[in-house]
Amino acid sequence: MRNIRLVVEYDGTKFAGWQSQHKSQVTSRKPQVTIQNTIEEALHKILQEKVKVIASGRTDAGVHALGQIANFKTHSKIPCLNLQKALNTYLPDDIVIMSAEDAGPDFHSRFDAKSKVYSYSILNRTYPSALLKNRAYFFSYPLNVKLMQEASGVLLGRHNFKAFQASGSTVKDSIRTIKRLRITKENNIINFEIEADGFLYNMVRNIVGTLVEIGRGKFPAGSLKKILLSKNRRLAGPTVPACGLYLLKVEY
Repeated sequence: MRNIRLVVEYDGTKFAGWQSQHKSQVTSRKPQVTIQNTIEEALHKILQEKVKVIASGRTDAGVHALGQIANFKTHSKIPCLNLQKALNTYLPDDIVIMSAEDAGPDFHSRFDAKSKVYSYSILNRTYPSALLKNRAYFFSYPLNVKLMQEASGVLLGRHNFKAFQASGSTVKDSIRTIKRLRITKENNIINFEIEADGFLYNMVRNIVGTLVEIGRGKFPAGSLKKILLSKNRRLAGPTVPACGLYLLKVEY
């Protein structure tokens, strides 16, 4: 039995997230197309066997990836390079397999991950973009990048991030370590890059939404620390749209 590791790039605009959904999760008659089931269907055509593809983490509907890591086990002897080429033939053009290689038998893309790096992009100008409408969050009010940079420092390190966890989440352990948080601006694009040992559901989007409120002057200086310590989601900013979020890479 081989264990194949994939590096996957995708535009998540047309997909209902990464994870395949059970019938009980589908609330409409229209089938929910996900990244996982699209790749699994392509693999079934190539390998003539059913396989389950495991990712380093689930991404939501509309979220993109430049370096999602996934693995699956197979009895096939098809060389990895041929498998990569075949997958890219069968997959739609908004999912690309960047590499395929044999991994150790115990490699697990999720449980072996040490940290993940996400980025979030905001188009900050007075008019939107036709090309970036599904790839960056358009925000027309001026944002003070320096204020956001200064405020973000309090999030570095190991903290309880319950205030930035999605409302209604059942995860009990909300302690995570943010290793790096960088905010830059170039040509009207503000980019947030965050590396952590793990992320709560909607954590990145809620942190960015809170920093946006600081950058626009709605939340005063020093408020981010109070929000963090409060562990109260209602005190934090709104959840920014999925379109600006990217899984950049996974560290092992």
